[in-house]
Amino acid sequence: MVRDFGIAKSETSIGSYAGYIGSALMFGRFLTSTLWGIFADKYGRKVVMMIGTGTIVVFNTIFGFSSNFWLALTSRFLLGLFNGMLGSVRAYASEICRPEHQALGLSMVGTMWGVGLIIGPAIGGYFAQPSEKYPSLFPSGSIFDRFPYALPCLCISAVSFLGLLLSMWLPESIHSSKCISNRTRKIDINGNNISEDKTSRALSESEQNRRPIWKNWGMIAAVSVYCIWGLHDMGYSEIFSLWAVSPNNLGGLGFTTSDVGNVLAVSGAALLVFQLFAFAPLANRFGAINIIRVGTVLTVPLFAVYPVMARLHGVSLWATLISAAVIKNLLSICIVTGSFILINNSVPIYQRGLANGISMSSMSLFKAIAPATAGILFSWSQERITASFLPGMWMVVFILDIFVVITLILTFEPILPKSLLKPFREAIDDPPKQTEKLERSSSFTFN
Repeated sequence: MVRDFGIAKSETSIGSYAGYIGSALMFGRFLTSTLWGIFADKYGRKVVMMIGTGTIVVFNTIFGFSSNFWLALTSRFLLGLFNGMLGSVRAYASEICRPEHQALGLSMVGTMWGVGLIIGPAIGGYFAQPSEKYPSLFPSGSIFDRFPYALPCLCISAVSFLGLLLSMWLPESIHSSKCISNRTRKIDINGNNISEDKTSRALSESEQNRRPIWKNWGMIAAVSVYCIWGLHDMGYSEIFSLWAVSPNNLGGLGFTTSDVGNVLAVSGAALLVFQLFAFAPLANRFGAINIIRVGTVLTVPLFAVYPVMARLHGVSLWATLISAAVIKNLLSICIVTGSFILINNSVPIYQRGLANGISMSSMSLFKAIAPATAGILFSWSQERITASFLPGMWMVVFILDIFVVITLILTFEPILPKSLLKPFREAIDDPPKQTEKLERSSSFTFN
């Protein structure tokens, strides 16, 4: 798309401009995700998810019909600015599940992302530039010839519109009710009297809950793990597509967009199966922190395979590339979903929207930096393809592995407390306001 805009002065500078477009989305999300989290805590998760889905329909369509680089950049920025649903989705998935099913609920978010990895690349790979691929259906001079990337964007907008319609039937996961208390005794939510010891403990937890969220070290540590990994993962995603379509003489694979779509679709299918059947049992048995640690340790040597692939051909190339892409995505989703669990465990229910909003804002800042930086890094690596020290993709792999190691270090105490392995214990008389409190909706909870 950037090549067709004609803004890049050379083949090696295309990655930089593609990175700017990717960064625009994340920068917009960085500016408003915390505000959307506050909005979700006050007005509910459902309305935020509906607004976010609606913005995809509007701004993704505009992006597809962009005739120049600046319109494409602006549409992506506005999409990030008005779409704050991801944090609310994560809070929602956590709230509709009992604690023992939290890993399953949050893994379903990753599962749907896996579905997106199957559908999205396939739509982009097969429907981009349709007049070149299917001239009998989309003849020269047609609207999809003038706007070669409109068709896949319209398909994605149609899927999002269907999601908007379906979200209207979602029940809200939080609601307000009068808090039960009096001067002479404490009563729990089941109507039982609480002893003086339990009352004192509840008051102590209540005081802890009312601390400002920015003083919650557990949340800050969990968000830090998520953000550093997000910086690495976004950089990898940006570079992978650029590297795959780059010519062989620059260290790339010389793939077409359809080839890249096939690789991503296969890895997405594997991710879907893993999230549905494997992640929740692994997380419940070993804990989110250990899952993150294993994922980071295995990622470091895996990356050493990528620069070697440029020397492979045919079946050996496809087998190696798909295997590496599948393993990388599985490790990544373990780390990301594990981080979701830790973030939700770090705060009480009425702060989950805000906590996830903060994590999204922080991560979006890192991901806004990642595409542009990754594009520049990749362009620089192609210019030093004959260097004696870490030539070409070897330099890219080395820098990406640095952030993997940092993520691993952040998972150890005293940085990341082990208490985050269990959900935050709600105080019995701990309302967000003096007269109201948010409770899990008992009508929409796994039994």
